[in-house]
Amino acid sequence: MGSRMRAGREMLLLMIILFLSGHICAQDSYIHRLGIEGRPGYIFPTSSFLRGENYMRKRLGSACSAHLKYSFQLQPGTAADRVYGSSYQGIGVGYFDFGNRREMGTPVALYAFQGARIARFTPRLSLNYEWGFGASFGWKPYDYLANANNTVIGTKVNAYLNAGIHLNWILSPRFDLNIGAAAVHFSNGNTQYPNTGLNTVDFKIGVVYNFNRDIDKALQPSQQIPVPSFPRHVSYDLTLFGSWRRKAIDVPGGQVPAPDKYAVAGFCFAPMYNFGYKFRAGVSLDGVYDASANIYAKDYITPLDGGNEEDAFGIPPLRKQLSLGVSARGEWVMPYFTVGIGFGANILHGGGDLQSFYQILALKIDMTRDTFLHIGYNLKDFHEPNYLMLGIGYRFNNKRPRLYH
Repeated sequence: MGSRMRAGREMLLLMIILFLSGHICAQDSYIHRLGIEGRPGYIFPTSSFLRGENYMRKRLGSACSAHLKYSFQLQPGTAADRVYGSSYQGIGVGYFDFGNRREMGTPVALYAFQGARIARFTPRLSLNYEWGFGASFGWKPYDYLANANNTVIGTKVNAYLNAGIHLNWILSPRFDLNIGAAAVHFSNGNTQYPNTGLNTVDFKIGVVYNFNRDIDKALQPSQQIPVPSFPRHVSYDLTLFGSWRRKAIDVPGGQVPAPDKYAVAGFCFAPMYNFGYKFRAGVSLDGVYDASANIYAKDYITPLDGGNEEDAFGIPPLRKQLSLGVSARGEWVMPYFTVGIGFGANILHGGGDLQSFYQILALKIDMTRDTFLHIGYNLKDFHEPNYLMLGIGYRFNNKRPRLYH
């Protein structure tokens, strides 16, 4: 199962990279950019391991990383540039050091990222946002015998997420300077224990080289292509997803992980009102089968006496593992990527674990005009990890004008 988990993550990341690479190669109407970035960071002390219960017997409070990033940006003055705020997207690689190579390793992250302008103060200075999503490799995970202190990271491959803001200063026709901050999260999406995760906040400084930028157009576009009016309409997203998860079960004295990995599968059907080019909102009908729901401990003392651990846990009937919920959804729409959030509750369910208020964070990656990849994460009550949502989707009644290729 571990090898399938790693292969699934790597395949998903490869699909994202191939998707971006295809668009990079296919387009001549972008500014091509190469950047380097340094990030000293602060580690939030969310576990005893980070607070000093480690081989070094000291608090792990600082991190550092270096990044190499390729991106392609909309040409200034175009309709797409005006609507999407000079957005750019690309592929990055980062090298990380958390001050404890023996127990954590020095992971490398490979990720897709996107950014755009929030506000423009002068022709040369703007405030931008940027997010990134990918996978990080080369961790030294928890091991009961060889690495028992590290209760933060449970797998060799983990998801990498970051979001931040920065000032972008155009220094010359080719060079930009970026200075800002970013929040970073590493975790395995509850696919393996432990899954405490690692969170940092980073100061970042970087330089970007623009290969084919026309500085006059960048500072003051001479011609503005008219933006087509947006036809407000309702579109319908149908998403099918699946994944796997681990589950902690209450036993006398605390919680223990159930011995298996459990399948999750579901669908979301979301009518969404498109207010404009960059925002849509609506409701979603969410159906889920969670094979870990309402699993219970029958007699956890049995495996301690030499019995089979799997026999200590009971599986409920199917009706207690199915749920149907309704969630409110909002989505920020950009070229190639859509970032969405949702807040919902199950209205039909088998009780117990499924009687919950859930939250969804999702990334949709355009594959064609109407089809997309879906990468999501479901939380319970804002703090309890539920499961990943890896799938595909189709958008019906899509009337959005296409401003880019």
